[in-house]
Amino acid sequence: MSDLHILFEDNHLVAVNKRPGVLVQGDVTGDVPLSELVKDYIKEKYSKPGAVFLGVVHRIDRPVSGVVVFARTSKSLERMNELFRNRETKKIYYAIVYGKPPRPEDTLVHWLVKDETRNRTTAYKREYVGSQKSELSYQLVRHSGGRSLLEVRPVTGRPHQIRAQLSNIGCPIVGDVKYGAEMPNDDASICLHAGKLHFVHPVRKEEVTIEAGFPQNHLWDAFR
Repeated sequence: MSDLHILFEDNHLVAVNKRPGVLVQGDVTGDVPLSELVKDYIKEKYSKPGAVFLGVVHRIDRPVSGVVVFARTSKSLERMNELFRNRETKKIYYAIVYGKPPRPEDTLVHWLVKDETRNRTTAYKREYVGSQKSELSYQLVRHSGGRSLLEVRPVTGRPHQIRAQLSNIGCPIVGDVKYGAEMPNDDASICLHAGKLHFVHPVRKEEVTIEAGFPQNHLWDAFR
């Protein structure tokens, strides 16, 4: 329970600052996912008997850190799913990349093709059969020591979208060897962080902004 960094909690939702390397939802590895850790947290904190309901609203990749929101009721899960499906949430990511982007700020549009066997996405400048249109905007926050901190605002939510699109413009994310980084990070993370999520609360109908601080390591410390 003490290992979780809870960012927001009420009767309907709970948000966590996920550490890199932790799965959001269980997979074939059998590793304990964040969803189970949060269930244990709720069960212990509120002394709940029996099974705890927790709905996975969205996911971020295993090596990525930052804001992850879960639903505590079926009603909030249904409404949060609708918000994400209709793109009624605002997401801000931060990425430390190699080099410097071609422009200090820009909007990138690519068509992505996912190779399921290699779990890798390729970004193309034009449409292909089976591809998905993907869009994001970025802004250069700071450049230092051959690396840049970018603020990234995805419009669409495709698998590996930010990783593939930034790599396509010659700015692979630090530590992301799958998409062209020079070397892996010591902790197997990549320097991509879900820093902020904004939405209208599914039940209270109030605006909610959830923010997560950067991971505590030397790579992020250089841009803190």
